[in-house]
Amino acid sequence: MDPLRRQLTDPHLLGLSKIIDLFRLMDREVPAQVIMTFLYIAAHDNCHKQALEEDLDMTTASSSRNTDWLSDQHRLNKPGLGLIIKKQDPANRRRITLCLSNKGRTLIALIKDALND
Repeated sequence: MDPLRRQLTDPHLLGLSKIIDLFRLMDREVPAQVIMTFLYIAAHDNCHKQALEEDLDMTTASSSRNTDWLSDQHRLNKPGLGLIIKKQDPANRRRITLCLSNKGRTLIALIKDALND
């Protein structure tokens, strides 16, 4: 019988796979765009939603959908992942700021650990 091949050839890529698995533990069907949105916010903590849209070439509708998924309240009254906090910018009330929640900071620590393994 032909055995299944599972030889690890690139441990760095396995680390990236572990990161995706961390997100899938919270939501089995989380889209890649939501993960990218989270990583952008983590790398630019306390950024404006408009900056995220411009830098990721994302529509306002897409960024709203993705940031809602990452916040406490997802669409259609479903709970979100609770990884970020969305709030109105006091300096310009038309802008939304995005920052990591404590749960989001914990996930970032897990991601860094996975990358360093």
